[in-house]
Amino acid sequence: MGRVEAVCICDEKGRAKKPAPAAELRADFGIVGDAHAGSGHRQTSILSASDVAQVRRVLPDVSAGDFAENLLLSGLDLSDVGLGSVIRVGPRASLSITQIGKVCHAPCRIGQAVGDCIMPRLGLFARVVEGGPVAPGDIAEIVRAVSRKIFQAAVLTVSDRCHAGTAQDTAGPAVADLLIKELGANIYKIRVVPDEIAEISRRLAHYCDGHSIDLVAAVGGTGFSPRDVTPEATRAVVERLAPGLDEAMRQVSLAKTPHAMLSRGASGIRGRTLIINLPGSLRGATENLRTILPALAHGLAKLRGDPADCGR
Repeated sequence: MGRVEAVCICDEKGRAKKPAPAAELRADFGIVGDAHAGSGHRQTSILSASDVAQVRRVLPDVSAGDFAENLLLSGLDLSDVGLGSVIRVGPRASLSITQIGKVCHAPCRIGQAVGDCIMPRLGLFARVVEGGPVAPGDIAEIVRAVSRKIFQAAVLTVSDRCHAGTAQDTAGPAVADLLIKELGANIYKIRVVPDEIAEISRRLAHYCDGHSIDLVAAVGGTGFSPRDVTPEATRAVVERLAPGLDEAMRQVSLAKTPHAMLSRGASGIRGRTLIINLPGSLRGATENLRTILPALAHGLAKLRGDPADCGR
């Protein structure tokens, strides 16, 4: 069981926050009156009081809120808290972790003022699941723990009909279930989007950038139909292609149907996230995924920085 050491608020982004005597967390919004509140996934920021204490040994003038954190928590080991973990603060508010750290492309004003900024390295960001009051001295506890060692995955079903509600998405949930059972993954999100290049690309980039997600499975839109544009949307956002995955999936499927040669899947890598393209049918999606599953864990570990020899 932990404790809330400080609740901090600022009405302007990019600046240090000031400790407040109390605050109100609003569901799917954040802290009322704080600049980072809103409909995005980084509604609330969290730091461990022990991490701030380490900085104080070098910079003794550091105060709560100086790193733009909303909640400063003590008594909890946040070092292994991964996406999907849920932290309860105060009498009833709960937060779901949506991002670990963040990328700073240039020294921020906080880092310049304080001399260091630990938020990009050690900060957690969360969406408010259930709202409620929070104040220093309140109880804080981890009510759902998802280890950072577990692979994180998102499933994006690409289908005009499923998005419009005229057809049921069966392939996306089946892919998610297979990733849970065979890869031991935590499914961060299952989402349905229409067959629109801009929307597909936007969602793929969103999950790759900042979320600490290892794998995004784009299901559907890989064929010859005029609206099948998932490969084009994927190529627009990846930095490196992974053709071996697509070749393996087509090769195995060709043993069952000549139509497999019509698949245009274009899997690839963006940052440290792998995007795979799968067919839109339940059978095709799961068969293709099973084909590459034996290599996925090793590939994702390499993206995380595993130095192990690929030949072993």
